[in-house]
Amino acid sequence: MFAIIGILVVFGAVAAGYLMEHGNLKVLMQPAELVIIGGAAIGTVLVANPLHILKKIVAGFGAVFGGSKFNQQKYLETLKMMYDLLNKARKDGMVALEADIEDPAKSPILSKYPAFLKDHHIRDFVCDTMRMAVSGGVEPFDLDQMMELDMDVHHHDSTQPVQALSTMADSLPGLGIVAAVLGVVITMGALGGPPEEIGHKVAAALVGTFLGILLCYGLVGPVAANMAKLSEDEHAYYHVLRVLMTSFMKGAPPIMAVEVARRAVPGHVRPSFKEVEKKCRTSDSSGAAAAKAGA
Repeated sequence: MFAIIGILVVFGAVAAGYLMEHGNLKVLMQPAELVIIGGAAIGTVLVANPLHILKKIVAGFGAVFGGSKFNQQKYLETLKMMYDLLNKARKDGMVALEADIEDPAKSPILSKYPAFLKDHHIRDFVCDTMRMAVSGGVEPFDLDQMMELDMDVHHHDSTQPVQALSTMADSLPGLGIVAAVLGVVITMGALGGPPEEIGHKVAAALVGTFLGILLCYGLVGPVAANMAKLSEDEHAYYHVLRVLMTSFMKGAPPIMAVEVARRAVPGHVRPSFKEVEKKCRTSDSSGAAAAKAGA
């Protein structure tokens, strides 16, 4: 939402300032210049990147305009889910988690969190790590190194579309100059004609440079920067999961592991101690009520 507002502010401010100087907006409407710049920029992205990165770029645009999904509520739900899962391991033993991690969709705990099941990267990160812990014989340090390696690979993959889009942004001013040079060539061919016609062609050529710079610094560059921040948000989320599971493997009780993980949550979305405690107590009370009803 804020990305859309920001784009409207950028283009609105440029248009308003131009009109305040008694400019004619019709002069800026140069479809041919936009085709040259936009088409060439898209072409450079197609040449430089394989299909899987192109798909991530498209998905990244959707994420930018949709906002970050790693908000405080998501962290609360995640901490509660992991508390329930680890609490089961503490009470019934690690082997009791085997059915949950082998088929998360049928797990009484994990099936309550459809967003977790839908994101296969996060789901596999948790389930594969817990699977290694259940199998036994793996030291907490080795598990931590394994999770770090997994996070590094995923973070590298998530930054590839950002780099591709940043490269596209860097190329736009140069492509604007290309459009401007082509406009000058056309202007040279019109020399000797009416002054109005020559002036119009010169203006069209300059609009090419203007569009290239505006699209670079006013649209594509900021979108790439926003995508980079979303990638960092996702990396921070993985780090919280890593801290939580590592703490539990080292022998910390589930509630202590959750608290350690809470301290690792970025400050602007970090839930308070009381909020997390209330969430976990809710799961405890509901579990106790279910056990009493079963008895």
